[in-house]
Amino acid sequence: MAVTLEQAQRVGYTCLKALLRFAFMVANNLVAIPSYVLYLIVLQPLRILDSKSFWYIEGVLFKWLLAMVASWGWWAGYTVVEWGDDVKAVSEDEAMVLVNHQATGDVCTLMMCLQDKGTVVRQMMWLMDHIFKYTNFGIVSLIHGDFFIRQGRTHRDQQLVLLKDHLEKYYRSRNRKWIVLFPEGGFLRKRRETSQAFAKKNNLPFLKHVTLPRLGATQVILKTLVAPQENGTLSGGDLLRKEGKSKGLQWVIDTTIAYPKAEPIDIQTWILGYRQPTVTHVHYRIFPVKDVPAEPEALTSWLYQRFIEKEDLLTHFYETGAFPPPQGQTKAISREMTLSNLWLVAIQSLAFLSGGMWYCLFQYLYHCLF
Repeated sequence: MAVTLEQAQRVGYTCLKALLRFAFMVANNLVAIPSYVLYLIVLQPLRILDSKSFWYIEGVLFKWLLAMVASWGWWAGYTVVEWGDDVKAVSEDEAMVLVNHQATGDVCTLMMCLQDKGTVVRQMMWLMDHIFKYTNFGIVSLIHGDFFIRQGRTHRDQQLVLLKDHLEKYYRSRNRKWIVLFPEGGFLRKRRETSQAFAKKNNLPFLKHVTLPRLGATQVILKTLVAPQENGTLSGGDLLRKEGKSKGLQWVIDTTIAYPKAEPIDIQTWILGYRQPTVTHVHYRIFPVKDVPAEPEALTSWLYQRFIEKEDLLTHFYETGAFPPPQGQTKAISREMTLSNLWLVAIQSLAFLSGGMWYCLFQYLYHCLF
């Protein structure tokens, strides 16, 4: 079929736009990430003198970096509509966020929709596949204290021990509040067939839009971060409040990401912007951690039930274009998530100004020394 002039122009415009966006992303990374690292190197004396202030500043810089990633999608028209519980209400509490995993764009979506949730982004810890350690953002995540988990049965036990040690060493010492993980252990397209075979063998529900989650990381997080309880209350509760110590993990936020027509956005699309503007839908359910069972068998059933419910939510969404209303209500209420373009321009400008400042400083030092 012959290509019309209009179609050729449209393709040409899309390719040019993608090229310009890619060039901007590369330039952005070349100034923003080194600036983040250099600022924190200069602030190492503060880390020794006042660790709390150091990690506060690091968290602010980290949030700005994630906002830059969010801006690439936001300016391409990849926006978010939120459903279900309002997680802003628990933004200052400790929470574990369980998310279904379809593509690399899931992380970018979370980076965007959590930007307006108070201090969450700067005080959160991510659990992600170890391969991300070797991306351009890997050095940032390493400094921030995220945990890179290696998948596979042969590594599983060792990784869970390392995760426990990591949480004990970094989570509270850096004043982290939210921890984000993808319990399915991989992308939907890669794990669906294996998960369905496991479900059939063990007489579990057949799932199309999610896979059965793995227990390990969730169990370690709950065991490590939930405060000890005595008679249904936090051990030493009054003392904890007086001393300002952590109350422990208080909430589990079940987060379900849905893409129109079940077509997820990947990181390449997020960067290049060649897909038409798309609204991603994110649904939240908040569970008190006291309602989450601790015993492995009961926790497994509880976790499976969350993903069976995700399957129902996604089935309803793909059939109707909306998530179902909460139990006992007749209508589901959605909320458009918004970002300030002025704020995004400001932090992008600050990144390039920082890059220029560091370049001039190193040029000056070079001329002074040589």
